Amino acid sequence: MSSQDINSVSNRPLAPDFRLGDYRIEKRLSQGGFAIVYLAHDEQDMPVAIKEYLPAHLAQRHGESPLPIVSAEHQAAFNRGMLSFFEESRLLAHLDHPNVVRVLDFFRANQTAYLVMRYERGRTLQEHIQKHQGELSESFIRDVFARLLNGLREVHMHKLLHLDIKPANIYLRTDGHPVLLDFGATRQVLGASGLPLQAVHTPGFAAPEQIQSGEAEGPWTDVYAVGATLYACLAKGTPLAADLRLPKDQLEPAQQRWRTRYSLQLLELIDWCMQLPTARRPQSVFALQKVLHGDLLDLVDPAWFEMPDAAKPP
Repeated sequence: MSSQDINSVSNRPLAPDFRLGDYRIEKRLSQGGFAIVYLAHDEQDMPVAIKEYLPAHLAQRHGESPLPIVSAEHQAAFNRGMLSFFEESRLLAHLDHPNVVRVLDFFRANQTAYLVMRYERGRTLQEHIQKHQGELSESFIRDVFARLLNGLREVHMHKLLHLDIKPANIYLRTDGHPVLLDFGATRQVLGASGLPLQAVHTPGFAAPEQIQSGEAEGPWTDVYAVGATLYACLAKGTPLAADLRLPKDQLEPAQQRWRTRYSLQLLELIDWCMQLPTARRPQSVFALQKVLHGDLLDLVDPAWFEMPDAAKPP
């Protein structure tokens, strides 16, 4: 994985050559408000990526000790987030799909938790969009997202949601195959504690029900983010945030904005995924795959908008 810009977060990362169980830290790859990601090596000297649970608004680490300092006021929220992080790691470890980040190990140490992942070489879709200032070809977009949806479908089959799909969390290997990174479920748990947490939701990619609409979350929540990510590939920028669309939707539909550049089928798919009411979006990844694989689909067929009664918000 390529190095990313380091956010201006004050927590000190673990030092190079620090021994973390069976792993040796080489360097920090990225840092945000929720975690620090390192490049490390295992006992066979194979590279791995290690994510350290360290929410900056709850824990501080400034001195030589690897132990985070957590105030009594924040200890309960820190523990809840760590439990969710650890449980999420355990569930992800059961996933073995070429388009989903491979979890190799997870453990507790230094009064926090760590997630060990396969180290991938390439760059994020966000970096790819920025590098290619010209238009991305439709064939490239279809190929990347068809593969990505295979991985997301596997995630949903395990009763998991990603909750933070965006270009920065889609990694393109050097062979061009995408990998879905950085699940957002733990940040959701921390955000629910009522404490401020930067980027619990990513504006522009988070569905309305993640913010304030009050509707139930489900696979359709990730579907919205897929649509927003597709929109970002065409726009070379972040779409209008869902909460800003709710009072009066001023997002220009993909069918209108790129009608002379991309197929109507692809543009209809993007607009369908980004519908604000949950019931008007595709209810499963399978429905999206049918379109990306080129099958004709009547987007106004109400059968595709059916939602099981148990999934409908009260």
